[in-house]
Amino acid sequence: MSDLHIRCAAPTDVDAVLRFWRTAAEGTSISDDRDGVGRLVARDPEALLLAERDGALVGTVIAGFDGWRCSAYRLAVAPEYRRQGIATALMEAAEQRFTALGGRRVDAMVLEANERAHHTWAASGYHREDHWRRWVKPLRG
Repeated sequence: MSDLHIRCAAPTDVDAVLRFWRTAAEGTSISDDRDGVGRLVARDPEALLLAERDGALVGTVIAGFDGWRCSAYRLAVAPEYRRQGIATALMEAAEQRFTALGGRRVDAMVLEANERAHHTWAASGYHREDHWRRWVKPLRG
């Protein structure tokens, strides 16, 4: 993986990330727009990690930390680059960030229907907690 470069996203990456997620990420979020991703990068410039190979965006993960909980979102790898260790490298970078910030545990948001992702997370040492459920309420239309 020496040809893989992982870096933090910059404001100029927002449009490319949104295009990437349309093909590489499963599902959508209410925050999948320029304003949502732009706010993330502005508020926490080290949270959105990008994996690049030969200058091309091939993977992402959001490694969010609010001072209490480490949260991983949007772990996505371009379909043609899957099974090459990119997700593992991204999660290792996220976990290094969390450890440096004093994090104690990572919570990962994984779509229930995305069984391929379940295997990826399990292979990285994560396990499902069935006693929790996510409750949501959109704040705007």
